[in-house]
Amino acid sequence: METSHRVVVDDARELDTLADDSVDLVVTSPPYPMIEMWDDTFGALDPAVGDALADGDGQRAFEAMHGVLDEVWAELERVLVDGGIACVNVGDATRTVDGSFRVYPNHARVLEAFQSLGFDPLPDVLWRKPTNSAAKFMGSGMLPPNAYVTLEHEYVLLFRNGGDSRSFEPGADRRYEAAYFWEERNRWFSDVWTDVSGELQSLDHDDLRERSAAFPFEIPYRLVNMYSAYGDTVLDPFWGTGTTSLAALVAGRDSVGYEREAAFAEVFDDAVADASALSRSVVAERLDRHRQFVADVRAEGDDLGYDAVHYDFPVRTKQEREIRFYEVESVESTDEGYRATHEPV
Repeated sequence: METSHRVVVDDARELDTLADDSVDLVVTSPPYPMIEMWDDTFGALDPAVGDALADGDGQRAFEAMHGVLDEVWAELERVLVDGGIACVNVGDATRTVDGSFRVYPNHARVLEAFQSLGFDPLPDVLWRKPTNSAAKFMGSGMLPPNAYVTLEHEYVLLFRNGGDSRSFEPGADRRYEAAYFWEERNRWFSDVWTDVSGELQSLDHDDLRERSAAFPFEIPYRLVNMYSAYGDTVLDPFWGTGTTSLAALVAGRDSVGYEREAAFAEVFDDAVADASALSRSVVAERLDRHRQFVADVRAEGDDLGYDAVHYDFPVRTKQEREIRFYEVESVESTDEGYRATHEPV
């Protein structure tokens, strides 16, 4: 199996290189409006942002920043197939503007934008960000009533493009081979994720680190496996360091990323160099986890109902029988990006 991966250095408000209905899944984490590190980015795209902040009008700045994101969401509606899923990782912001502290609910504003475009919202996920801080409040500390809750979670908002579920050809092998284990389903499809590890990638360039908001590899990897099949194309319109593309590569899907800053592509070169080792590690961990699950079930005097076709272990459900894992054998650079070769495990 081969997969292709390319990044387009351009503004995602116009996904000109992508045809209508050419993407099967979107997984992205945009700049978060009203987080100060993104002020200059939004201000460069819409001068109204800087004007609002200079005037001390936080709500007007918030809306102007989301107006920039709205243009990207409209393009996603065009390029995403009917029934395709869009996964948007976003956090709310807390900020003091003109002497007034408040929360800016980015997740609610993104939800509103997608609904206005005709997307159907699906149940979302909260994931708890790892933190070393012992302080669980902001504001006046132990004196009521002016302390504020610390935000330690982010949202993965999930949307379906249109009212109907995505359709596949009858008996599609690429869908059945892309099945996940029963016990993975129970963990992944929980509405609260507390077991997500920290960020996988580290950046050697200080200037890039300041402009990166890469989310942990585990998040896009789960989402790619949850909402796509082998042969699908995954899009990240806010590509950054390419975490979504790396997850798609490891999971055996094609990917496209849009990124305004070409310098980030150099970081992805380093990640691609380690893709084979990462792939072996991820696949081995999933298989080991399942074998331990089988051992635990048998130790309790139970048994699983079906034998896996490609492996020497049983599975819980009939839908898992064709499950098949692929490891990245090699990745080569091409004129359009990268081409990866995957071999079955």
